[in-house]
Formats: sequence, structure tokens, C-alpha cells
Amino acid sequence: MPFTLHLRSRLPSAIRSLILQKKPNIRNTSSMAGELRPASLVVLPRSLAPAFERFCQVNTGPLPLLGQSEPEKWMLPPQGAISETRMGHPQFWKYEFGACTGSLASLEQYSEQLKDMVAFFLGCSFSLEEALEKAGLPRRDPAGHSQTTVPCVTHAGFCCPLVVTMRPIPKDKLEGLVRACCSLGELLGIKELSKPAYGDAMVCPPGEVPVFWPSPLTSLGAVSSCETPLAFASIPGCTVMTDLKDAKAPPGCLTPERIPEVHHISQDPLHYSIASVSASQKIRELESMIGIDPVLITTGFPTHFNHEPPEETDGPPGAVALVAFLQALEKEVAIIVDQRAWNLHQKIVEDAVEQGVLKTQIPILTYQGGSVEAAQAFLCKNGDPQTPRFDHLVAIERAGRAADGNYYNARKMNIKHLVDPIDDLFLAAKKIPGISSTGVGDGGNELGMGKVKEAVRRHIRHGDVIACDVEADFAVIAGVSNWGGYALACALYILYSCAVHSQYLRKAVGPSRAPGDQAWTQALPSVIKEEKMLGILVQHKVRSGVSGIVGMEVDGLPFHNTHAEMIQKLVDVTTAQV
Repeated sequence: MPFTLHLRSRLPSAIRSLILQKKPNIRNTSSMAGELRPASLVVLPRSLAPAFERFCQVNTGPLPLLGQSEPEKWMLPPQGAISETRMGHPQFWKYEFGACTGSLASLEQYSEQLKDMVAFFLGCSFSLEEALEKAGLPRRDPAGHSQTTVPCVTHAGFCCPLVVTMRPIPKDKLEGLVRACCSLGELLGIKELSKPAYGDAMVCPPGEVPVFWPSPLTSLGAVSSCETPLAFASIPGCTVMTDLKDAKAPPGCLTPERIPEVHHISQDPLHYSIASVSASQKIRELESMIGIDPVLITTGFPTHFNHEPPEETDGPPGAVALVAFLQALEKEVAIIVDQRAWNLHQKIVEDAVEQGVLKTQIPILTYQGGSVEAAQAFLCKNGDPQTPRFDHLVAIERAGRAADGNYYNARKMNIKHLVDPIDDLFLAAKKIPGISSTGVGDGGNELGMGKVKEAVRRHIRHGDVIACDVEADFAVIAGVSNWGGYALACALYILYSCAVHSQYLRKAVGPSRAPGDQAWTQALPSVIKEEKMLGILVQHKVRSGVSGIVGMEVDGLPFHNTHAEMIQKLVDVTTAQV
């Protein structure tokens, strides 16, 4: 009686006679190449098949489903149907109620149970060897497979962490590899190496970057999680050679929206990010636009120390615009201010919520520490640098400490008595893994501008005195600092709407979100919302930085032409279709 295995996708004749016999053609294929492609196997009861199929569909990175059998079609092959290969070698793991209870050379003794079971064929990371060659990289045996803390999307009882495999890649080949992998959609970056759960560890040589791909061995955790009375899975390294093809990207993969670019984010920890060419171009255009300075900006600071409040209209609108978009992304956000200004900012945020500028109230915090230990205690749970409370710090038009320890406005007047030492948090964050920082400024004396302090000293009036000495990881230089805040919100919209970057953020697990999500669009800065925001500041007698006027202007520039026009340009670039 011939052995048949009916699949929704075509299989070669060799596989139609493989599962049940003692001489299987399931082989260790770590170093194999050729026209046939390797696949790993998961066998589950028919009752769980629809749920596992859907689990694979929403976690396509680690679980690329190539095909599956039809139940009630399992039959024993005739004796000697295939050639001699590794007779008696364990090929399968047996699972009972979620626990691995042994290994098997064949499934012959379970032929009756298999009649009511379904076999799933999953693509392997070995299929990326072609992409490595396309990028000019030699074939290498894959490193061990490591379990991460990234959860796969749960479905109907199937839940497990993502498992990845790593290859060291030369830095100068990274961009080419990412583009070669475009159609596979499986590239994954994580921050640090860990001991592999399966196989051998691989050391990353100097000059090479550890690059991670989601591994089909993720399926082993899924099989355990469902706790079914009986299931089988191929042992790591033992795969079926099939002529099934990996899923290809839809037409248009090589359009600007699909071509990926690699961006180096930080060295310690080593961190790269990925976005499409289109998204990167838009963000560069935003950066260019906010750098336009219609007048010589020499202020943009809480400089009105003879007035109450001493704050200015540059800073809070940009910060609130960024908060609004982070809320749309469902991020936890807090604002930290000087203790003397806590009541003012509390009222500003309350009014912003009431007028629809912000979705919900956010915490307003203060910090008056003064030591490295106090800063670390503020940033981390129980002061432990391994458990930071925040993953990013952003300063928008925030007073920055100069080299002599004082704080200066653009006219070289010391305003230290108005400023709390929030700079200490940015300094402490540099020694806490997982916390990065951004500073937005327009005059060089703002927190974070230590990144460009030499340029400030050379080109800004009084720069040798007022230049901020505290640097952020990233410095955003704008004609008006509010514009930098608007641009950051717009850049987040572009990145989260970018299919390439979205997949990178999802780490290849979970379904993608629709580009240009309606909630995101509504959270973008707009002329109407920013006019409301500036009106709120005017109601609280906050003054323009240059002129000191309580009115609809920022840094001496009128809202109803200059600022409104900039806001509209930023939004137009952000939402434009390529």
C-alpha cells in the first residue's frame, strides 16, 4: 500500500514516504545546500490544527508555514521504499501533556494515532544561506539557538517566547545583507548575546555584528504550551528536505517603501535599527526643514527671571506635541520639571487635556537630587541599573548646565537659582544600559547640546560661557525648539507607519498594524491644536522668549504665519504618499 501525505502545498516524492518508517530521509542538514529546502516538522492532533495554523500566521517570522498534511491520510510505506539513511538515529521528540518524554527514530508505532493528527512543515533559517551569498558573505554553519524574552503573539492556548539563531556579519556587509533578506522578512536584531538553548554558542569576532534571525525552534515551546496528550516535533538539526518554497514578499518589495536601510543607534550596547529608504528620506527632510532659521535665534529659554512665571513659550508646546503622539502609541509618558514650576505645568497639562490637545492626563514629576546615587535611584526601580523605569529621556528647550556648573540664558545671565539639576539624570542615564537620551535646542545652552558644544563655542554669541556641557545621545538642532518637538512626533509617525521598521519593532512576531493608523494621524501636531496650546500658555502669562510679549508668538516670531506654516509643512511631508 503506498504511503501518501496529502499537502496543501506540493511535496516531492521522497517526502511522501517519510514519516512512519525506520529508515527516514530526515537528515541533519545544517551544512547542506541545493535545490531542495529544509523544513522542520510539528505533528499535532487534528483538533488543534486550526489554532496552530493561525498561531503560525500571526508569528510568521519564526514559524513560516510551508504546508500541512490532511488528516486521515496517513499510511505505512512499503518496505524498502527509500534508500538507507541513518538507520535508527533519533529524529523526533515526543511530547506528552507539554513535556518532552523521549526521542524516536520513527513514528511507526503511532500509526493509529497519526490518522487523527496533522503534520506541519515549517521553513528553516538555513534557507537564508542564499541571502548570505547574495550579500557576498560565505556560508557558515548556524550558531546555537537562543531563547529570548520576546513573547510570540498568543493564540488559542499556543504561547511561547521567540527563539533566535545568530550569525556574525561584517559591519560593511550589514546593509547588503538586510537588503538581500528583504523578501524573506526575517531579520532580527537584539541587544545582547545569551547562552544558546540548542546547539553551540558562536563568538562574534572583532569588526563583526551579531545578527539574529527568528528560528523555527520556537515551535518547540509552542508544542509544550498547548499541553496536548500527544505531539511530535523533529529534533533540532534534523530536517526534511522539500521542494516547498519560502513565502515571497508581495510585488513591489523593491520600492522605496520596502527597501531597508540600516542605522547605527549606539555602540554600548551595540544597537542597530532598520527603516525603509522612504521613511529615512522623509525624516531627513523633516530635519532639514526644522533647521531653517528665519531670524538669528539667540534665545529660546526660560529667561524672564524678572517676571512670574519666568518660562517662555518655546519648549512646552513641542514637549506636549511629542507626548500626544507617544500616548497614541500607547507608551507610558511623564514630564519632569523644576519644582517651582510644578503647579504651572500641572495646569498647562490639565488645560491641554480639556481642550483636546492631549488625550489623557500625564504624571508631572520633579527631581532635586544632587548625587549620582540619587539620579540612579530616580531612574531605576530600587536603584538597580538592571531595571530602569524609563527607556528614553527627552529634553526640549530645557536649561542646560555649562562647564562652570551654572545655567545661562542667551544674554549670559546666570539663572541657576531657577533650575533644578535634571541634568544629573542625563549623566546617570549614560551608565545605565537600556536608557538613551535626546536633546532638542536652538541656542546651544539647552540640555543635551553638549553633543555639539565645540560648535556652540565657536559660532554662538557668548558660546564660550553659555554652551551646555551635558550631552545627550542624540542632538536635534532646530530654528525653534518647538519645531524639533513637532518633528520628533512626525518622525515617530513615519517610522511606525513604515512596514520595514514596524516588522523590526515587532521582532518578526505578531500581525502588522495598518500603516497610517487613524489614531496616529489624529495625534499628529496640527495648526489647530498648536494654536490652542499656545493660547493656553498665553492664558497663564507665559512670555515669548525674544520679545517678552505675552501673546501668540514664540521666540519673537508670530504664530499665524511663521509657526503655523512650519507645522503644516511638517505634517504634509509626514503624511505624503510616495
